[in-house]
Amino acid sequence: MKRVLIIGPNFFYFNDSIANAFRRLGWEAKVCAYDNPVHPYGFYNKVVYKLSRKREALREKGHGIFSDHVRNVYETYRPDLVFIVNGDALLPSVTEMMSVNSVVAVWMFDSVSRYPLMKRNLPYASAVFCYECSDMEVLRKECGVNASFLPQAADTGLYRRLPDERKLYDIVFAGDIWQSEKRQRILGKVVERFGDRKILIWGVYKPWYKSLWKWITRERRDVYMNRSTSPDVLNLCYNRAKVVLNIHNEQQVYGANPKVYEISASGAYQICDSNPYIDGLFPNGEVALYHTDEECLELIERRLTAPSDEYDAAAYELIANEHTFEKRIETVLRSLDMWNEISES
Repeated sequence: MKRVLIIGPNFFYFNDSIANAFRRLGWEAKVCAYDNPVHPYGFYNKVVYKLSRKREALREKGHGIFSDHVRNVYETYRPDLVFIVNGDALLPSVTEMMSVNSVVAVWMFDSVSRYPLMKRNLPYASAVFCYECSDMEVLRKECGVNASFLPQAADTGLYRRLPDERKLYDIVFAGDIWQSEKRQRILGKVVERFGDRKILIWGVYKPWYKSLWKWITRERRDVYMNRSTSPDVLNLCYNRAKVVLNIHNEQQVYGANPKVYEISASGAYQICDSNPYIDGLFPNGEVALYHTDEECLELIERRLTAPSDEYDAAAYELIANEHTFEKRIETVLRSLDMWNEISES
């Protein structure tokens, strides 16, 4: 059995979803996850980092701690493939060491503009994949790397239809808010216009460490949960919502965030902002797409005035059949010429 070592940021579940996809395809998988911006980012290191004037030094120290850990795991595990997700906390010296005896692939699960340190491991990779298509040209010019476009995907073990389809919420949104002026603007308009409806917004809205007073005095606590939650809770909320709203971060030009796939995998009715990739992903109107704030509000109004308790079958079938993590890993293995030897073993 072939072995893969997955190295990636400690998001909610991404590493495990990728590992499970490899396992379902016949691989043995192990995960090494790191925290950002400092590893490990426990309570003590979090406080030290917030108060420190030497954040860059602390960040590099954390990267060194994590990279030493990866080196030790690699030497014991001896994988055939090292699959790096972002990898901005991994020192290139360790990636170079692993590339001598293992195939290395990198999937940039976020925009390079947000995490430029991802670029330092690319010279040692046999294949590089971007989730933002516009990053391909950036990497070609800046790094001399020929990257391929590999969109994100749904883990259908986490996001799925539930048998009880009662609609308890009118509008649900989940995502980082406080770092996105676009999301703050649109969500503000949604709450202002539909404030008498049952709205549930997951994601940090006003961090306590940015302004304790604003955090204490924040309004609409019934709407803004002001924290993140688990995939299980999100899947339940998506199944119970008449509308699930999706708003991409500003840097997304040609590509899709994970919510595009997760919302549709749950069978929910999704209203999403448009870009050329998403237009092509849903060519037959499987998802309601908007181009302006006002168009977003109109689509919500239209859906709420003529609600349906049925799941969104067309989008569900499309994502569940074509845009899962297994499909993405198949693409990776084929590009590395590692698919036939696995499927024939």
